[in-house]
Amino acid sequence: MHPIESERLRLRAIEPDRDAAPMLALLNDPGFLRFIGDRDVRSEAQAREYIALRVLHSYALNGFGMYAIERLSDGAWLGNAGLVRRDGLPGPDVGYAVLGQYAGHGYASEAAQAVFTHARDVVGLKDLYGIISPDNLASAAILRRLGMQQRGPIQLPGSEEWVTLFATPGAAAVTG
Repeated sequence: MHPIESERLRLRAIEPDRDAAPMLALLNDPGFLRFIGDRDVRSEAQAREYIALRVLHSYALNGFGMYAIERLSDGAWLGNAGLVRRDGLPGPDVGYAVLGQYAGHGYASEAAQAVFTHARDVVGLKDLYGIISPDNLASAAILRRLGMQQRGPIQLPGSEEWVTLFATPGAAAVTG
C-alpha cells in the first residue's frame, strides 16, 4: 500500500515491530476503551500479535485494513484509521481512533476523510459503512461530514452491544 496523504497527515501500513508500542497505547487509551472496546492487549508482545492477526490478516484477505496515522510535520504517531470488514455489514466500515492527547484537533476527521476518499476514488468502493458507540457524538459528526446517513441501531453478529450504523446514501440495507 502506498501511503495516503492529506494536508497534515500520512496514513501508512501498520508494521508489528515498528508500531507495537504506540498500538498498545492506543488500545488502552481511555477513549478507545470507552467508545470502541477492550481488546485485552496489555503488552507489546500482545500488540505485535494483535497487529499480525487483525491488521496484517486484513491486508492479505481484503487488500485494505487499518493504517497508522502520522503527523506530517513531525512524524508523531497519532492513532489509526482505515477500512474494516465486519460480519453483518455488506461493505467495509470506515474506522478511526486517535490517542487522547491528540483528540480535538481534527485529526480523526481528517484521517477518516482521507480513508473515505481513498476507498471511493482509488479502491472503487461505493457502499461504505460506519459503526459507532451510541453516545459517541464526535464520531457521529465525523461520519455525517463524510456524507453518511444514520441508519439506526443494530447488533452485529456475535456481539451483545448495540451500535449506531451509518452508511453512504444508496448503500445496501443492513439487518441486525
